[in-house]
Amino acid sequence: MKQIPLLLFIILISCKGEITKPMDYKYTNVLVNETSPYLLQHAHNPVDWNPWNEVTLEKAKTENKLMLISVGYAACHWCHVMEHESFEDSLVAQVMNKNFINIKVDREERPDVDQVYMNAVQLMTGSGGWPLNVIALPDGRPVWGGTYFKKAQWIDALNQISKLYIENPDKLNEYASKLEEGIKSLDVVQLNADEPVFEKPFIDDAIKNWSKQFDNKQGGMNRAPKFMMPNNYHFLLRYAYQNNDTEVLDFVNLTLKKMAYGGVFDQIGGGFSRYSVDAKWHVPHFEKMLYDNGQLVGLYADAYLVTKNEVYKDIVTETLSYIKNEMTADNGAFYSSLDADSNTEEGELEEGAFYVWTKAELKSFLKEDFDLFSDYYNVNNYGFWEQDNYVLIRKDDDESIVEKYHISKSELADKKQEWKAILINERDKRAKPRLDDKTLTSWNALMLKGYLDAYRVFGNADYLASAEKNADFIITNQLREDGGLNHNYKNGISSINGYLEDYAATIDAFIVLYENSLDEKWLKTARDLANYTFDHFFDSSSNMFFFTSNEDASLVSRSIEYRDNVIPASNSIMAKNLFKLSHYFDSEYFSETAMTMLNNVKPEMQEYPSGYSNWFDLMLNYTQPYYEVAIVGKNAKQKMVELNKTYSPNKLIAGSTSENNMPLLENRYNPNNTLIYVCVNKACKLPVSEVSEAMKFLRE
Repeated sequence: MKQIPLLLFIILISCKGEITKPMDYKYTNVLVNETSPYLLQHAHNPVDWNPWNEVTLEKAKTENKLMLISVGYAACHWCHVMEHESFEDSLVAQVMNKNFINIKVDREERPDVDQVYMNAVQLMTGSGGWPLNVIALPDGRPVWGGTYFKKAQWIDALNQISKLYIENPDKLNEYASKLEEGIKSLDVVQLNADEPVFEKPFIDDAIKNWSKQFDNKQGGMNRAPKFMMPNNYHFLLRYAYQNNDTEVLDFVNLTLKKMAYGGVFDQIGGGFSRYSVDAKWHVPHFEKMLYDNGQLVGLYADAYLVTKNEVYKDIVTETLSYIKNEMTADNGAFYSSLDADSNTEEGELEEGAFYVWTKAELKSFLKEDFDLFSDYYNVNNYGFWEQDNYVLIRKDDDESIVEKYHISKSELADKKQEWKAILINERDKRAKPRLDDKTLTSWNALMLKGYLDAYRVFGNADYLASAEKNADFIITNQLREDGGLNHNYKNGISSINGYLEDYAATIDAFIVLYENSLDEKWLKTARDLANYTFDHFFDSSSNMFFFTSNEDASLVSRSIEYRDNVIPASNSIMAKNLFKLSHYFDSEYFSETAMTMLNNVKPEMQEYPSGYSNWFDLMLNYTQPYYEVAIVGKNAKQKMVELNKTYSPNKLIAGSTSENNMPLLENRYNPNNTLIYVCVNKACKLPVSEVSEAMKFLRE
């Protein structure tokens, strides 16, 4: 590649308005024209990177060259490591540029591409992860792949495959065909012809099987690394509550407490990292992802309703403060992530550099409070990480510390606030982790719902305002005139046709926004988006939904995402949406589709329950009463707020302050009284005017 000085950016710095000299880069490739922070990180590699688009794909076919597809994301630590070791190396670049059309993919922008090639690598190697590196034929069919490679391994593999493609291309073609069949067999769901039968013993047996993996000392699953998996604990919390299962509830509370006390939660600045590398939730992989924090806010809010544990309230408060300060744009949109790595004082990128502390630093900052602080946050062997660095972690509750040091709760609370203020001030002097400032519709909807869950539980009007502002952003910027959604937003431009995850998460969030505001436009928009998904994503042979629209260019396979992961599967969210919308709009079609979808995945659910927790949550709607609560009258909003103060996961709320022709509200308005109707399967109790009376029905 030719050496090109980059003269594109003039950076304004400092409040004085000084202008720096333009930077000269030794190399520049076409990724410099992209908006993805991850792609821009590679814009000055000597590798001749291209973005994934029709021009690049056609170039591979025209030149009959193998494609080297490298997938990652901006906050990915090992992506940075491989970039530094291989993609910034001119000798490696020579091998790549000579033999391949090199394509960089941001997995968050293009989850469809990531999904196809991740499936291929998992079939080939038995595991996956990022960076994801795949070699494909000019037609896109994969023939080889893996994750992170050291420089020597990487060069050796590329040379071998290049040689094979020249000397024996038929062998690669034959392998590609077999692998293509394997990829197409994954994420395929057959229509289940059995009668849909959903019963509590089925769920009980699954949890009994699942509980063998519970870590009853540290919480979470009995392994390391440990991921938060918020949807798993949301389901287990609901199951335990509705079935008075104290063992499961104790396990959920143990897990939530350990995560809240762990280094995986930023004890100083708030917010969760993606996972911990150890069994005690101590040392995180330091990137902070929007989707984790959005879901965890909702989980801790609901857990607070059940337990009234003040630690859970603190987690919600501090996490939302972090989101507001670090991951929210002026227009109400939420950014995607903060990097695991940041620059040290020497200017070297290092994982966790922004978050960790040495004992000497802490002593100099905290002075006479150091002993108490070090006991509280374990600046000792328990909290030691590596290279004189400590990751703050709690082991004891506040009551134990208060008793040990003979101070009051209020004194300890004041000290914690002082410590955090001091350390935030010191930390802000460090180089911050890089921000991935693109906005993804699906992840924004998850965070929007998190804000609504926090509002429902704690009643903070600012939370509702943030949720409404974000919902307005989605409507204004991501919803197109044709009724479809775009997936990505950056620099004022909405782009990339939406995936099922965008529709499913947005519909879910808008239904919840309706239930917390009674503004009917959100419910009707949710219904309209659901209708759009039937037109563009529905697979009539299975009654499931494809991940990609029928308007998108075809890939190696068109998959159906149905297994729950850190984010629930788009199909499980969609099935729950249709279940609720069927009640709101009295739609038999929505109801039958939701039931069929659940029945389709039922044969797999007991074997691997942690991969189907959102489906199990839907199944609870069928195994126990599911309540329709209609509130009609001038005080409907006040009674809705009061009703939401009790944890009732097996209900939906409809409401109006005036006459309304929605099926659940029609002919129920009384100008002289606000009435609450509690119904199950369209059979209603006599209306009551007091929330306490309605709650008795919900507890039956």
